[in-house]
Amino acid sequence: MAAKKLLASFPKVLLDEVEKWGGRKQTGVSLRYMTKFGSQPTSRNLVFSAQFLHKELPIRIARRTLELQSLPFGLSQKPAVLKVRDWYLESFHDIRSFPEVKDSSDELGFTNMIKMIKVRHNNVVPMMALGVQQLKNDINPKARKHDEIHQFLDRFYMSRIGIRMLIGQHVALHDHNPQPDCVGCIHTKMSPMDVARNASEDARAICLREYGSAPDVNIYGDQCFTFPYVPTHLHQMVFELVKNSLRAVQERFMDSDDIAPPVRIIVADGLEDVTIKISDEGGGIPRSGLPKIFTYLYSTARNPLDENLDLASADSVTMAGYGCGLPISRLYARYFGGDLQIISMEGYGEFNILSVRVNPTNFLPADKIQKLLDSFQD
Repeated sequence: MAAKKLLASFPKVLLDEVEKWGGRKQTGVSLRYMTKFGSQPTSRNLVFSAQFLHKELPIRIARRTLELQSLPFGLSQKPAVLKVRDWYLESFHDIRSFPEVKDSSDELGFTNMIKMIKVRHNNVVPMMALGVQQLKNDINPKARKHDEIHQFLDRFYMSRIGIRMLIGQHVALHDHNPQPDCVGCIHTKMSPMDVARNASEDARAICLREYGSAPDVNIYGDQCFTFPYVPTHLHQMVFELVKNSLRAVQERFMDSDDIAPPVRIIVADGLEDVTIKISDEGGGIPRSGLPKIFTYLYSTARNPLDENLDLASADSVTMAGYGCGLPISRLYARYFGGDLQIISMEGYGEFNILSVRVNPTNFLPADKIQKLLDSFQD
């Protein structure tokens, strides 16, 4: 009933548009192409970028909106998921209502609009996590089926990464005082050591806030090594992995007279991949738990909903409990061709192996994007 009420609040013509655009094929754009294109943020290029986003974003948003309407096990009817679907419908309406981008004035207005859309979707991940946890609380634990929900959420979150990357890159190209060696949100000479250090400090701050103390983090690698990547993506991955390791070590040694051993990070630079190993002595995960760690209905931590049922607080950062940190971190790694693996030694600790590509390939040339734009018939 709640789903029908929500859909009734939107005009049928809009829902028909969602159906139409959701059936179109989306276009991938690689890190290399975004770097090459964004290195010359002329007015003409910014208009071209806005024209592409004006056609591409509705496809991606419509696809996810349609999926949000037909999720298994009643997930579509959970209050948190209904709220997310509402955001996606609003964003689709905003973009489709915006006139064709023809000049710099149109481009500036379009940029301000998609910037607001990005802010609107800031809390999508914790809000969806709340919906999944509400479902987890409702269904019989012995009857849980992860595959359908896991596959949907993988598609949903991967699409969200892509949407935010496209919007963030376009918006960042308007920065009149860009950081050295940065092309939009891409750092052409990013130091993985610096990112790992900053992410570790942020993770330790969360651990200190929740436990009153935090294990040390020791980082090893070549400080001079750099490569082109998105610092916010790498920060997100390392932050999540270090946060998990700190929690495991802290909880294992909090009642012990022994000093908590440090979390260790090794950054290895290769010709094709940068590999970051994050290891801890937090006790590891039993063999039976390993197949579950990348599913969205599993967490070894307490459920935050047990303490707080207020959807408005979904943007708060906790040490763990929503069950989406690891699978989303793996999606961030895979977005540009990398991966994430977890190796557990029960009774000792874990080894998190994060790999990211040094030179992502397969970019889409500008002439093909132009042909794509020309092919659209509204």
